[in-house]
Order: sequence, then C-alpha cells, then structure tokens
Amino acid sequence: MPEEQVDESSPGIRSLAKADFESALRKGFWRSVVSWLTQNTNELLPFDEVRKNLPFKGQHYIGLRQIPINDVVGSVGRYNDFDRAFLPRYESSSGRWISIDEAHLRDIDLPAIEVYKIGTAYFVKDGNHRVSVARERGQFYIDAEVIEIETPVLIDASLNIDDLIRKKEQAEFFVQTHLNELHPEANLELTVPGGYDKLLEHIHTHQWFEGERLKRPVPWQEAVRSWYDDVYLPLVNVIRQNEILKQFPNRTEADLYLWIIEHLYYLREEVRQEVSLEEAAAHFAKEYSQQPLHRIINIFRRVARGLQETMGDVPDSGAQAVSSGKSDQE
Repeated sequence: MPEEQVDESSPGIRSLAKADFESALRKGFWRSVVSWLTQNTNELLPFDEVRKNLPFKGQHYIGLRQIPINDVVGSVGRYNDFDRAFLPRYESSSGRWISIDEAHLRDIDLPAIEVYKIGTAYFVKDGNHRVSVARERGQFYIDAEVIEIETPVLIDASLNIDDLIRKKEQAEFFVQTHLNELHPEANLELTVPGGYDKLLEHIHTHQWFEGERLKRPVPWQEAVRSWYDDVYLPLVNVIRQNEILKQFPNRTEADLYLWIIEHLYYLREEVRQEVSLEEAAAHFAKEYSQQPLHRIINIFRRVARGLQETMGDVPDSGAQAVSSGKSDQE
C-alpha cells in the first residue's frame, strides 16, 4: 500500500507543513551531531540485517493494532532516510513528508502503516513518512497492520546494530544447549560479545569434570542441566542475595557470573587456598564496583599502594588485589 499524496490547496496549511518539515530536518541534523559526539547509536535498524542475524521460526498476520510509535525501531527499505527517532535526514524526503503532514493538519485519515513485529520491536514495511510525521506531531500510538515474526531470542526497542552480534551469539547458544527450553525462566543475557562462547566452554569443562567424578560419559544435555543447576544458578543466587548487580549498572547476572568465575580463579591462584563463591563475589564487587564512591576509593588505594611500593614500605602480601588483567571491567 503506497504512501498517499494529499492534494495541495490552502497555502497557509502548505506553509505550516513546510515549516514542520524544516524543523524536523534541523532536529535530525542536531541529533546526528550529538550522536557523533557521544558515540551513541542514532541509526534505524535495517530489517533484512536483523532477519539475517536471528533465527526465525515463522511468521503470521495478527491484524490491525495500535502500536507504540517509540517501539518502531527499523525499516525494510528506508532505514537510511530517517534516524532512530524517525526524523528525516535528507531534503529529498520533503515532498511526501509535507503531504502527509498536511493530511494531519486537515484531519484527514490515512491508511494504517504496515509493520513486521519481532519481540516488542517493530519494523516499517510501508508507511515510514507516516511514522515520521506522527512522531513529530507527538503521537504515542499509530494504527498498523502487523505481521509477527517468531524468534526464540528476546528483542525490544532498545536493540541496536551492535546488539545483533550478541543476539546472534545468544541464538546459537540456545540452539546448542536448548537452555531456553529446559529453563524458560533462565535469563542468560550478556552485554559483552564473545561471552556465549565462554559459557559453552564452561559447560564443556563441567561435562569433563562430571565424567571424571561419575566415572562414566556424561551426555551433553545432562551436562547442560547440571551446569545450570549446580554451577551457574548457585552463583547467580549469591549475586541476587548480595544485590551485587546494583553496583554494576547496565550489566546482567550472566555478565557477573562470567566475571566472578574468572575472578574466583585469579583469587585462588593469588592466595593459594580455597575461596568460596561468596568471598569471590564480595571481593569482585569491592574491587570493580561501578558506583562512583567505590571507584574513587579504589583509585586512591591503588595510588597509595603504588607510592608505598615505590618507597619500599609495603611488605609482600599474596592476598592483595587480583592482577590488573581484569581492569577493563572497571
């Protein structure tokens, strides 16, 4: 269904629509400048790229719905013409944009847009200019004919191009482990690329140790269940009980699982004795918390230790902080 052109008549309304477009174009320009300065994403997601990187089980038409405009994050064919807020990026969009805006100014009803729905995110199949004008005019919802695409991976409106890599890795992890089927409540979300390969390594290692302990081969699915129940979940429970996640904004329980497990290994190597999950989690939170006060205190402590070591005043201690190889997590 093509975008409808609205007949030009009243010069006053036409002038208002032109002024609206010029205002939207300026906003789009300044958003792009801010995005470049802050290195934040400002791009609409290309639907084909999303589809290529995520597994799909099928699709079906779910009818005419009112959808939240802020959850429209991508486009099938015009992802270069608009930014993430659906502001126009080029003067060439003016003709159609102004015509749609005139229709709004005249209270003329336009056809519903057409979208694909993946998770809670929407991708425009037809109606990009209608979405752009509606957002600029402050609408919160828009009528849409919706085709829903089924995928085992959770997708929402915060998705960006970088997330696609992690979502693809997550999908492949679920294909190999079926953990999303064995434990639907398991929220194994990672924010660091490459993390799912590490989780698979952990399961393989656990499978080997279980085979040694039980004196028999351990099937893969048994190892996956055992790893989740006996290795992953106990540490996650420690993270929850101690509310460690609050100290690491924008990270997940799975992120902390990976980091604390590695931290546990380094601690045991450093102190040459057994260290519990609780001790490793507490030490990790103390050393690497992203809360400002903790970070400042840790910085001062490191500076003080460096000065003391330079002056030869610090005795050797095998129990001092873990090696600087973990500093990229601060």
